[in-house]
Amino acid sequence: MYLIALCDDETKELDRIESFLKKYQDTKQKIEYKIKRFESAETLLEWVREERYTPDLLLLDIFMSGKTGMEVAEELRTLGFDIPIVFLTASTEYALKAYGVDAIQYLVKPLEQERFFHAMDHAVDHISKGKKDQIMIKITGGFRPISPSNILYCESQKNYQILHLIGEEHKIRITAAKLWDILKHFSPFRKCGRAYILNMDHIVSVEREKIVMDNGSTIYISRNQVAGFKKSYFSYYFDCDDEISV
Repeated sequence: MYLIALCDDETKELDRIESFLKKYQDTKQKIEYKIKRFESAETLLEWVREERYTPDLLLLDIFMSGKTGMEVAEELRTLGFDIPIVFLTASTEYALKAYGVDAIQYLVKPLEQERFFHAMDHAVDHISKGKKDQIMIKITGGFRPISPSNILYCESQKNYQILHLIGEEHKIRITAAKLWDILKHFSPFRKCGRAYILNMDHIVSVEREKIVMDNGSTIYISRNQVAGFKKSYFSYYFDCDDEISV
């Protein structure tokens, strides 16, 4: 089941997009999705921030009253969300800028069904590849698939681990060793002492005795760990072959 968000400030455009999605689904019997409509960029961002809403795909108009779709995309990326975005717009003006926010498709209105279906094929393929990399974590109430890219860092508390994700956190019952066995297969993760597993892609800076993450969190480390972690940090960005645990 895919979650698809539509954001456009014109009701008739939302109706048109939803109609195309239903027709597309009729041609792809194995694909199921749930649609949520937003008539303003501000409402969409509020849901993402406050309701922890993270769709699998965002179909986003650029020219809207209030915040533009491009501003929404830039804000989502700044917040760390890697939601696949398909821009829908009346102009080619922002086509090049769309690549700067990693949009996967750029469609010019009026939408044509054939081009829309082609864009959806590309989007579904993109989502499917991303889901293959998800890991299953047991949380309160059952199991949940989590994309490793959404994990900022993990903090050990004896036999429990605190998973700090984009916009949320979970306390799970698992040893640090077992969690590392899962995450070590994903290249961005590095150990920092015994207490932390960090996602290098979410680190803003490594300073004297602290590491600053892109969500504003600060992780304090002992002086004797600093040199080793800095070596691991720089090896990740410069493709060196240093040891991955410090």
